[in-house]
Amino acid sequence: MVKRILLPTVVLLWVLSTNALQHGNWPTPPPAMDTSNPNPPSGQATLRQHIDLAQLQKEADDLARTAESIPADVVSVRKGVLPKDTMEKLKQIEKLSKRLRSQLNP
Repeated sequence: MVKRILLPTVVLLWVLSTNALQHGNWPTPPPAMDTSNPNPPSGQATLRQHIDLAQLQKEADDLARTAESIPADVVSVRKGVLPKDTMEKLKQIEKLSKRLRSQLNP
């Protein structure tokens, strides 16, 4: 089962990294949320009150930071070297993504 997930994940990351390297346009994470203003701008859905927005933003920032390091690891894979923490980073990305998804979609 791990092989079924690992190979497509590595291939996807490789394709994404080569595309970004060729075009030189790395996506930038969105700006941090303004937690000092508790009222969301009009047109945005209000989230449940018990969601800790600061923690949510921290997790989103952690997710973006971790995901940003993966293309460099895939470049190493293309050279025949798998950095030892790559698999742990991918697991952390999956964990943070699931947590954010569950908090944002009750």
